[in-house]
Amino acid sequence: MGNRMDWIESVIGSRRKLFGGVPPEAGPKAAEEGGCGVVGFAATVPVRGRHIFEPSIQMHNRGNGKGGGIAAAGLEPADFGVDASTLRDDYILQIALLDPSVRGELERKDLEPVFRIDQGCVIEPAADWRDLGLEVAPPTIARYFVRVRREVLEASAQENGFSRAEERAVEDEFIFQNSVRLNRRYYASLGEKRAFVLSHARNLVIFKIVGYAEQVVQYYGLENLRARVWIAHQRYPTKGKVWHPGGAHPFIGLADALVHNGDFANYMGVCTYLRQHGLAPQFLTDTEVAVLLFDLWSRVYGYPLEYVIEALAPTTELDFDRLPEEKKPIYKLLQARHMHGSPDGPWFFIIARSEPDEDRFRLLGITDTSMLRPQVFALQEGDVSIGLVASEKQAIDATLRSLSEEDRRVRPVADRYWNARGGSHTDGGAFLFTVQGTNGSCSLACTDKFGRRIQSPPGEWRIPEPVSEAAALCAEAEGILARLRGASDRTAACREAFPGLVQSLVRSGLGEAARLLGHIEKGALQNDEDFENALELLTLLLDRRYDCRGKRPSAVRELVSGAIDRILDSVPCIEGPGGGRARRIDWRTREALRAPRPGETTLVICAKDFPPEGPECDARLAVRAWEKGWRRFVVYGLKGQRFLGCGFGPGSDGVRFDVYGSSGDYLGSGIDGMEIHVHGNGQDQLGQILKRGRLVVHGDVGQTFLYGAKGGEVFVLGNAAGRPLINAVGKPRVVINGTCLDFLAESFMAGDPLNGGGFVILNGMAYDDEGRLVEQETPYPGSNLFSLASGGAIYVRDPHRRIVPEQLNGGRIVPLSGRDWRVILPYLEENERLFGISLKNDLLRVQGESRPPERVYRKVQPAAVAYDSGLDE
Repeated sequence: MGNRMDWIESVIGSRRKLFGGVPPEAGPKAAEEGGCGVVGFAATVPVRGRHIFEPSIQMHNRGNGKGGGIAAAGLEPADFGVDASTLRDDYILQIALLDPSVRGELERKDLEPVFRIDQGCVIEPAADWRDLGLEVAPPTIARYFVRVRREVLEASAQENGFSRAEERAVEDEFIFQNSVRLNRRYYASLGEKRAFVLSHARNLVIFKIVGYAEQVVQYYGLENLRARVWIAHQRYPTKGKVWHPGGAHPFIGLADALVHNGDFANYMGVCTYLRQHGLAPQFLTDTEVAVLLFDLWSRVYGYPLEYVIEALAPTTELDFDRLPEEKKPIYKLLQARHMHGSPDGPWFFIIARSEPDEDRFRLLGITDTSMLRPQVFALQEGDVSIGLVASEKQAIDATLRSLSEEDRRVRPVADRYWNARGGSHTDGGAFLFTVQGTNGSCSLACTDKFGRRIQSPPGEWRIPEPVSEAAALCAEAEGILARLRGASDRTAACREAFPGLVQSLVRSGLGEAARLLGHIEKGALQNDEDFENALELLTLLLDRRYDCRGKRPSAVRELVSGAIDRILDSVPCIEGPGGGRARRIDWRTREALRAPRPGETTLVICAKDFPPEGPECDARLAVRAWEKGWRRFVVYGLKGQRFLGCGFGPGSDGVRFDVYGSSGDYLGSGIDGMEIHVHGNGQDQLGQILKRGRLVVHGDVGQTFLYGAKGGEVFVLGNAAGRPLINAVGKPRVVINGTCLDFLAESFMAGDPLNGGGFVILNGMAYDDEGRLVEQETPYPGSNLFSLASGGAIYVRDPHRRIVPEQLNGGRIVPLSGRDWRVILPYLEENERLFGISLKNDLLRVQGESRPPERVYRKVQPAAVAYDSGLDE
C-alpha cells in the first residue's frame, strides 16, 4: 500500500476533521465493576445462532440484564437473501433505529447520496420484547448491503490524500469515518438519541440490547442464522452510558467485533492516546476504545497480529528477558511507541474478525499481562473442527454439548483445554483460531501469539453407533467384576485390577472399547456390590492418565463418562420402591427428598436440569439432604452449577461428595471438614476460604483457587490458573502436580510449615499425549512466585534449578532440610495413592536417575522469616 507512513498520517489527519480538529475530551470517568461473561467459538461448518444461546445462559450470573450482545462472522448468503459475491464484496451496514421514524431521513440524507444500496430491509422482531422479560424495547434494526459510490470514493481519496492507497483500503476508511459521522449526527450529538451504527463490516454483523445475550437471539430470531464465528457478551459496559443498547458489547472497529470482560484503570489515558490519532469514543466505554485501538494498529498501522497483541499487552520483566533475541528490538520499539496507549488493569478480549477477500474468518482471545480476568481456551479437531474461548470452562462445555446434540460429528468434550499466560514469552497471552476456506472446503488452525500451532492429540476420535454384543467381551467384563466381589478393601482391589482393565480397553478400536464398557454397565445392575465396584473402576478410568494406543484421550473419556452417567441413571429413584444403598434424585423428584432409610447410604443427584445457582439449585438441595441425614453424595450431569459443597456450616466431618460433569465456580468454598472429589477439571474460585477438610481435583483448576484459605488438604492432578492461594492463612496444605500461570501464594500468611503452618508442593509435571508423566519446561513460568508472603513455604520440584531469584518478590530459596522432607513426605505419599504418581519412579527420578529429595526439591520461604529448619540434619 504505497508508503505506510503517508497512509497513517493522511488517515489520522482526515479523522481529525470529523471532530473539527482535535477530538474533545472523553468526559468524566464512570467507575463500574467489571465481571462480565464472554464467549466465542469458530467452526469449520456454519453453526446456528441457537448454539451461542446455550453458553450465554450458562453465564447468566455474569450478566444483569442491562447489556447483552452477539456478533457473527462467516455468514451464509441464503440467510440474507443475497448471493455469495454480494456477501463477500458489500458492507453490511446495520443501524439501530432508536426512533424508527428517523429511517426515511437517514436514507435520504445520509445513505443514498454516498452509497449504492444493493439491498435494504428492516429486521422484523421474532418475539414481543415484553414477553421475553425485557425492561427496555430493543432497537429496530435497519440493514443495508452497500458499496460507496465511485465518484464519492474518488472525491474522498483526493480530499484526504488517499490517492496512492489501494481502493479497498480507501473504501474501508470511508465506511469507518461515515459511521463516525452518522453516530455524531444521530447519537453522539447533544439532544435525543435517535440512531447509531451497530456494525458496518463485510460478512460480519452485530446485535445488542438492554438485556441478556440469549434474549438477543430470541428477539431478533437468530436461532437459525448460520455463521462460522460467533461471540457473545453478558452484562453492561464498565464505562459510559450503561443501561442503553448503544453501550452494550460487542463494539465494531471496521472488520473486528470485540467483547470485553474487565475495567481499564487508564481509560482516560487511552482516550488521550486516541485523540492524538484523530479519534474519540462516541459511546464512552472502555470496550469501544479497545476495538478502536485494535483497528488503528491492525488496519491503519498495518501491524501483524503479533505486534498488535504486543502493543495491547506488553511483554515485561523476566518474560521479556526470555524472549528470543530477534524479537526484543521490535518489541522495545512497540512498547516505546504505544505503551501509553496500552490498556492497563484487568481485561480479557474476545474478537471476531472477517477477512472475506481471503475467505478467512478469525476468533481471537487476548488476556491482560497480569491475567486479572478468567479465561479458558479449548480445541476439538475432527470431521468438524471447532475452537472455543470463554470466561468459564462450563460455557465451553455448554457450547459443545449443544452442538453435539444437533451434529454427531461434534463431541461434547474438547480435545484440549488450556489457559493463556498474559504478556509471556511462552504463549504471549493470546490464541487465534483461523477458519480458512479453500476450494469449497474449510479448515481450522489454532496458533498462539507467536504463530506456533496448537493441535489435538493424534488418534481415532469417531465413536461408532452401538452394535451387537460380543460374547468374549461380555465374559471379560463379568470376570473383572467377579474378581472384585468380596474384596475387603474395594479401593485397593480396584486399583489392582485397573492396569488389566486399561489393557482391555485400549487394545483395539473405540467400538470395542464401547462394547466392553457397555458390558460393565450391565454387570453393575446385578447388585449393590457390583454397582459400587463398577463405579469405582470406571471412575479410575476417568481420573487416571494412560496411553490410549491410537485413540484420542478425549474420545475415551467421553465413552467412560457416558458409561458412568448411565450407571448412575440406573440408580432407583428416591420416590420409588426397592432396596439398595443408593437412591437417585433429580429436578423432577426434588420435592420427594426425605431422610435415608435403613441401609441407604448414598444420595445420587442428577444435576443436569437444576439452575446454576439460587434457592432451587442442586447445591441447596444437597444442604437440605444433609440436614435430613444423608452423608454420602454423588453428583453427576453437572452443567456449570456453582457452589457445590457450600452452605454446610461448621462441622461437616464425614460428608463426602463425588462430582462428575462440568462443575462450576466456588465449589468447596468455605468447607469445614467434608471431603470432595472432582472427577475432572475444576473451575474458578474453588475452595475459597476453605477451613478444614479435603478437596481432590482430578484435573486442572481455574483462577483464584483457594483464595483466603485457612486450612484443609488439597490435591490437584493438573495445573492451576492464575492467583492460587492469594491471602491464604492458617495451615492449608496443598499439592499441585502441574504448575500455575502466575502469582502463586501471593501474600501467603500461613505460619511456619515446620510447626503446623501451611505450604504448597509444586511438582511441575504434566502428562503427554501418550499418557506419560513428564517434566514441564519449567516448574513455574511466572514472575511472581510467593510474592509478599509473610509465612508458609513453597516446595518446588526443581532438579534443574530453573527457578531463579528474579521470580521472587520478598521470598528466598533455601535448601530442603530433613525436617522439611519429613513434613511433605506424607502428602506426596497420599498424592501417589490418589493419582498414581509414583514418588520413587516419577518424582524422585530425574533423567532416569534416582536422586535424594534435597537434589530434587527446593524450598521458597519469606525472605524476612528464619525458620528453624534443622539444616544440619
